[in-house]
Amino acid sequence: MTNIQFVPSAISAGECVSNGWETLKLKYGMYLGISLIAIILTGCVPCLNVVIMGPVMGGVYYVVLRDMRGEPVDFGMMFKGFEKFVPLMIIGLIQSIPGILGQIVQYSVRFAELGLGGRGGRDFDFFQISDRDFAISSGLMVLFIVLFIGFMVFSFVWWAVFFFAIPLVIEHDMGAVDAIKLSARAAVSNIGGLFVYFLLLILVVIVGMLMLCLGVFLVSMPVMYIAGAFAYRQVFPWMEQQFNMAPPPPTAYGDFGTRPL
Repeated sequence: MTNIQFVPSAISAGECVSNGWETLKLKYGMYLGISLIAIILTGCVPCLNVVIMGPVMGGVYYVVLRDMRGEPVDFGMMFKGFEKFVPLMIIGLIQSIPGILGQIVQYSVRFAELGLGGRGGRDFDFFQISDRDFAISSGLMVLFIVLFIGFMVFSFVWWAVFFFAIPLVIEHDMGAVDAIKLSARAAVSNIGGLFVYFLLLILVVIVGMLMLCLGVFLVSMPVMYIAGAFAYRQVFPWMEQQFNMAPPPPTAYGDFGTRPL
């Protein structure tokens, strides 16, 4: 594996989002189309979405990173991620674990609510419950809050660990395991910036929701996709891959090497 270096404490969350917005404005139609297709494939295709999430997001990164280098881009390039299907699929599958666990927790809470609300066919009245029922309800609520906070912390850490893995595969043709390991090390060195970036993304989504919710799809998601590539580039600066490692000829610095003493 190539010795790929990353920059610690390099993420400027505000610049990532700002650059994402400016880039979106320049090629709005293309990025909107890419974002909508990515949302449909990764969010609206049951079971298959966790399999293709990695390749789809890899294609999004491919387009944005090329655009950042000033290279020509087009809509069809978003499917370039499928050329590295296996490593990106593996990363996407592992990265989806918290989402799957979240769905399990959600259904568990719903079943608990049904159990509290319909015991023995009786209506559940919060203002007429017994002390025992109140204690049980309060305990379950506290437990739910603790589990929710713990789950959010776990989700953030998990998200941060995998944040750089997909673009690393796209740009450096790395294997899934190597990309995850390097992504985790870079995330630990940039955990503060990633946390601020995470909070800022939540704010971007909220702003989109205030725009009759359509803003989430028309603005928020495209900006988030592009901003992710800018965050990656801050941590993994782009360098020319072609280096002339051959030693210079003896005459490169004059004829001192052949001149008799």
